[in-house]
Amino acid sequence: MGKAYTRPVIECCAFVDTFLDVDDFLSTPVLIEGKAPESIIHVFPVKEIALRAKALNINWRIGTTNRIYHWYTCNKLVKLSRKKSDLHEAQLNARLLQPFGIDEILTLETLGNAIGLYPAQPLLPAYQHLVDPQKFNLILHPRSQGSAREWGLENFSKLIRLLPQDRYKIFISGTAKERATLDELFTQVGDLVTDICGLMDLSQFIAFIKACDGLVANSTGPLHIAAALGKRAIGIYPPLRPMHPGRWQPLGPHATYLVKEATCDQCRKNPEACQCMKEITPESVLTRLRT
Repeated sequence: MGKAYTRPVIECCAFVDTFLDVDDFLSTPVLIEGKAPESIIHVFPVKEIALRAKALNINWRIGTTNRIYHWYTCNKLVKLSRKKSDLHEAQLNARLLQPFGIDEILTLETLGNAIGLYPAQPLLPAYQHLVDPQKFNLILHPRSQGSAREWGLENFSKLIRLLPQDRYKIFISGTAKERATLDELFTQVGDLVTDICGLMDLSQFIAFIKACDGLVANSTGPLHIAAALGKRAIGIYPPLRPMHPGRWQPLGPHATYLVKEATCDQCRKNPEACQCMKEITPESVLTRLRT
């Protein structure tokens, strides 16, 4: 179950049989392949969803002890606190499987190999034509829609200039709305990159990531998608809890990250002044791409 905009990602998972829109769950009779649901796991706690699940009399309603409303809406409670945990977000989510007898803390390697993400539709010829089979096709995703600390356009610009043009074809991705914030970058390196901002819907963008070789980004959705698809995915992170890679690193066989080892919280009130992000050098990213 998820919001409508997440559907293209969820439908790419080989282990998902049915997508259920949250709005439909809250407002219409709920059947899954013709049957009433038997269990629900509140991975992302929402009070209205918990109340609805109880009203539907779903047999197993699994939630955490840290939500007061779960005490009277759920009948299977898991003691789980995310705030101070050293576990990865995926490991924390998997802890909610305890009522099913899965009690061990799953390793990041196990989780990274269990995602089962594949494009739900083939890449259209118009977009396939952009991919150069003779080069390493690299997507750079500079923005994060405010969901993460950003590395900065200056660093992305320097990285682009470091990448040998005879070996790399470079794409700049982002939403149509984000494109307006990237003018500075395209002014500096427009002749060295291909602009794909806002060009594709999410389903096609997933297929395009699969057709490429790697992706560099802040801690964003495209980074995690690329990692799950088995691409060379490099994330750039601050050391700040809970945004640090220990909690949010990309999971996949060829995923990695860069973070400055420091203890710092000076940028909590001013994210754009995150010096720890800015001090991760383009040269270090290039080294990761080559290894």
